[in-house]
Amino acid sequence: MAIHENLLGGPPPTHLPEDPEPRELLASGTAPADVAAKYPASSLVWAQLADDAFQAGRTVESYAYARTGYHRGLDSLRRAGWKGHGPVPFEHEPNRGFLRALHALARAAQAIGEQEEYERCTTFLRESSPTAADTLS
Repeated sequence: MAIHENLLGGPPPTHLPEDPEPRELLASGTAPADVAAKYPASSLVWAQLADDAFQAGRTVESYAYARTGYHRGLDSLRRAGWKGHGPVPFEHEPNRGFLRALHALARAAQAIGEQEEYERCTTFLRESSPTAADTLS
C-alpha cells in the first residue's frame, strides 16, 4: 500500500506548482498592488489585497480582490488537474493563496449580507481543506 493512498476512492489532493516570486516580494515589503501588477495570476497577491482592504474597512473592495484571487486560483487548480472537487491541502504552501482568497471571499460576502455566497464559500473551503478552514477562521 502506498503512503497517503486515498482509501475512499476520491480524487487525489491537488498541489499547485511552486510560485515563489510573489511570496518573496510580499515578504520583502513590496506593496501588494505592485506585486499584483507584476504577477496578476497569483491568488496569494489578491488574497493579501483582500485582507488589507478588509482590515481597512473597505469591504466591497475586499470582496472584489478576493473574487479575483478566487477565480485566478480556480484557473490554476484546473491547470494542475483539479476536476472541481477534492482536497486542496493547506499544508502545501502554493495552495494557500487560493485558500486564503476563498476565505476572504466568504468573509466579505458575509459582511455585505450575501449569505448564500458566504455559505457556499465556507463549505467549499472546509471541503477543500479542513486545516485551512480551521486556521483562517
